[in-house]
Amino acid sequence: MDLASIVKFLNLKVCAGADQLNRPVRGGYTGDLLSDVMGNSKEGDVWVTRQVHQNIVAVASLKEHAGIILVHGAQPAKDTLERATRENIPLLVSEQSGFDVVGQIHALIAKEKNNAVSGH
Repeated sequence: MDLASIVKFLNLKVCAGADQLNRPVRGGYTGDLLSDVMGNSKEGDVWVTRQVHQNIVAVASLKEHAGIILVHGAQPAKDTLERATRENIPLLVSEQSGFDVVGQIHALIAKEKNNAVSGH
């Protein structure tokens, strides 16, 4: 599954990285503690967070995340947008809660895996 599929399904606002939505999403991670995300997230994850400061872009870039989804309608700070654009990190916004976003992404990924196993 690519990031564009998630953007479409969840009706996310694309704030940065619109040209990077073809990135594959291998999984997801949710959390607001940067050290936790650094230690436990994986390459290809889409990161769901409420944080809006520019350090989220640094972490996503270092961990090679597919993108970042800000929840509860959180708007990224100006320097965060600039850094996301500079580092080619998709920065997306959802009006939904983190719980709802993560649940829907999990269901999408599980459905794709089931379809791959059954040959659909």
